[in-house]
Amino acid sequence: MRAAVVKKVGGPEAVEVLEVPLPEPGPLEVRIKVAAAALNPADAAVWAGHFRPVEEVEYTGLGLDAAGTVDAVGPGVLLKVGTPVIAFDATVLRPTKAQAEYLVTDVNSIAPAPEGMDLTLAATIPLNAMTASLALDYLPLRPRDTLLVTGAAGAVGGYAVELARTRGVRILAQGRPEDEDFLRGRGATWFVSRDADLSEAVHRFAPEGVDGVLDAAALGAPALAAVRDGGIFVSVRADVLPAPQRGVVVRHTAAGPEATRLSYLSALAEVGVLTPRVAQIYPLSQAAEAHAQLARGGRRGRRGRIVLVP
Repeated sequence: MRAAVVKKVGGPEAVEVLEVPLPEPGPLEVRIKVAAAALNPADAAVWAGHFRPVEEVEYTGLGLDAAGTVDAVGPGVLLKVGTPVIAFDATVLRPTKAQAEYLVTDVNSIAPAPEGMDLTLAATIPLNAMTASLALDYLPLRPRDTLLVTGAAGAVGGYAVELARTRGVRILAQGRPEDEDFLRGRGATWFVSRDADLSEAVHRFAPEGVDGVLDAAALGAPALAAVRDGGIFVSVRADVLPAPQRGVVVRHTAAGPEATRLSYLSALAEVGVLTPRVAQIYPLSQAAEAHAQLARGGRRGRRGRIVLVP
C-alpha cells in the first residue's frame, strides 16, 4: 500500500509517499480502508523532529485522523467489514498511520462515522473535537458562566464554541473580524477581534473577568489575564502554559483514544451540532505539497483542515 512517511528530520519536503507492507490487524484491532485523512500541527512536529529523531527508525508514518470503512478485523472485534468509521489514531510514532491507503488501529480509537456525511468532512472530527470536548470537561462551568475561547474559528476553537453552547455557557469568542458572523451563528454570545487588546476587550463584557478560558490559540499570559480570580485556564499546548496567579487553575489538555467520547461527538456531527470544515483537499500522492501548505498556515476565508485522499 502507499503511505505518507518521514525518513529524516527536516521540513515538509521530508514527507514521502512510499510503497510499504499492508498492515494486518491483531487482537482488538481494526484495519480501515482510508477514504480521507486530515493534517494537524502534530504532523509538522513529526517531520520537524520534535518528538524524537526520526532517523532512529527506517521511517515514521503521519496522520492522527482518518475516516473510511472497516476492511478487516482482528480477534475480539465484532464490527462488520464495510462499516463506515472515523478514527483517532493517537500513537504518534509508528511506521504507518492515517495518511495512507490503509490504517490499523485499536478498536477503542474508532467510532461510527456520522451517517450521511461525506467521509472527507468526517475525517476532520476526531482529534480536534476530542481535544475541545476534553478541555471543556476540565472547565466545569455551569449554565450562564462565562467562557473565553481564543482562536475560536480554528479547528479546536470552532468545536469548542459549538460544544460549549450545548452546556448553556455564555461564550466570548475571539477571532478574525471576518469570523464574527460564523462564530455568532455557532453559538458565541459575544465576539472579540484578535486585533484588539484581549484583556481590555474581555473586561468590557465581563468586568471581573471570565470564569474560564479555553486557550485554543495558545496565547498564554494575555489569555490568563482575562480570567477572574480563582477561575480556570485550559490550554491545548503544554509549551505555552503561563504560571498560575490569582488563584487561577492552569491546565493542559491532550486527548487520547476514547471510543465513547468519539462516538458521542460523531453523533453530534450527524445531527448538525458540530460543523466539520475542510479547507483544501490533496491526493495522497501530493502529501509533501499538502504538508507545505500546512506549514504556511491557513488562508483567509478557507477555515478548516487540509485533507489527503488516497
